[in-house]
Amino acid sequence: MHGLMMDTPLLISDLIRFADRNHGDTEIVSKTVEGDIHRYTYRDAHARARRLAKVVQGLGLKAGDRIGTLAWNGYRHYELYYAISGMGAVINTINPRLFPDQIVYISNHAENTALFFDLTFLPLVEKLAPQLKTVKHYVLMTDRAHMPAKSAIPKLLCYEDLMAQQDDGYEWPTFDEHTAAALCYTSGTTGNPKGVLYSNRSTVLHAYGAALPDALNLSAYDSVLPVVPMFHANAWSLPYTCTMVGAKMVFPGPHLDGKSVYDLIEQEQVTLSAGVPTVWLMLLQHLSANKVRFSTLNRTVIGGSACPPAMIRSFQDDYGVTVFHAWGMTEMSPLGTVGTLKAKQAKLDKEARYAVQAKQGRGIFGVEMKIVDEEGKELPWDGKRFGNLLVKGPWIAAGYLKGEGGDPLIDGWFPTGDVATIDADGYMQITDRSKDVIKSGGEWISSIDLENIAVGHPAIAEAAVIGIQHPKWDERPIVVAIKKPGQDVSREELLKFFEGKIAKWWMPDDVVFVEELPHTATGKLSKLTLRQTFSDYRLPTA
Repeated sequence: MHGLMMDTPLLISDLIRFADRNHGDTEIVSKTVEGDIHRYTYRDAHARARRLAKVVQGLGLKAGDRIGTLAWNGYRHYELYYAISGMGAVINTINPRLFPDQIVYISNHAENTALFFDLTFLPLVEKLAPQLKTVKHYVLMTDRAHMPAKSAIPKLLCYEDLMAQQDDGYEWPTFDEHTAAALCYTSGTTGNPKGVLYSNRSTVLHAYGAALPDALNLSAYDSVLPVVPMFHANAWSLPYTCTMVGAKMVFPGPHLDGKSVYDLIEQEQVTLSAGVPTVWLMLLQHLSANKVRFSTLNRTVIGGSACPPAMIRSFQDDYGVTVFHAWGMTEMSPLGTVGTLKAKQAKLDKEARYAVQAKQGRGIFGVEMKIVDEEGKELPWDGKRFGNLLVKGPWIAAGYLKGEGGDPLIDGWFPTGDVATIDADGYMQITDRSKDVIKSGGEWISSIDLENIAVGHPAIAEAAVIGIQHPKWDERPIVVAIKKPGQDVSREELLKFFEGKIAKWWMPDDVVFVEELPHTATGKLSKLTLRQTFSDYRLPTA
């Protein structure tokens, strides 16, 4: 027996239609590539998204086509999110920080029929255009005044010129909610990137999950600054979630230095921001150097890589900003866990609360998790046993575009590639990537735990821990670290800092100080590059 409820599809276009009707005068603010501040409302954005859908159709593009973007966080990119998916096509947000040959591979693999891009990337697109086999239309996301006098791209189109040729008399079509809506590629650190194809349904459900009080706790009361790029797992769904709840959005464009981010937070009375630890490190350095504070920011979401406990302490103790440690991946749309506290954790003393907040958090409704040993046997949630982390749910990938890599699922579960513990309250903690875990004498050592201790030293700005081959123990850990400007610490002093914080057999065998650490295109530490750099390194204990 079925219930007698309406069967209406979950469509991305309904998000912006709802925002127009219920939050029409709420602002969307963008710091543009050109440097000025652009302001308009959800009602304006909805009208322009409808106009843009007509532009896209006028170019001969149709439902099911893949349409690429190379763009920062801004209002035009936001319009593309809704115009493309709303008409039944697929937006392919390409990460411009990838190697040029990876960008070419992604566009060709996706078979993009058009490419919309910001002024910043004009030289890059001019260089790559001859290799983009399927792109028929190149649209520069600017107005006529900022168009180049000439370009290596023949018939380069102007975004605002195209918009001026259309009106907003467009009705969003209704179609199957499982229709593909957005395409993001993995960072491709070990081989070619793989395409993760989101549906309308998965995107709307993920927005619901992200907005929950135990997740990001978003509402129309908030002013949100997505520092995480719209080309990185769809800015962690914030362009959808903020639209769903009617929160004010503040887009930073390419201006991501500490001063620019701080100024925008203060100017637009931002209450929540989200980004990776490297961005927050620059912001905290700006706050400290200039002796300034936040007047409205009350919480920040930190993900993409493990957030050092010292950063959590600084935000909360020094500036009164609650940190939500979060975890997910492109294949998860991307949100999996958020480190919000339960009532009983809120009653703990400060140090015990920080220990909970250092974990990646607990699963939100829509994400199931389990950890298994190397034989696939499920392990208990005791906070001690760690194993391979698997997930499943309605916004988690069942496979990759064009079947790349074959079927990734294990008995219906997606293997994340992370090694983790889960405690009795459901709080998950990443101890390593499966490919980064250090195996010493048959036991596992968590590189992330060691990194968190290292960056807790007042003289250390950033640190990475990798395993180095050892003739007796198989592998032993070393710390590769950057000192803070004007600070000094010796190898022996840093090693002594670990004493009493870890088991003795976890103690790193050496410390190497460097000027910079390698990062991936998404801002994560590149352990692969470090292992290659130190492939001939010999331990003093070996």
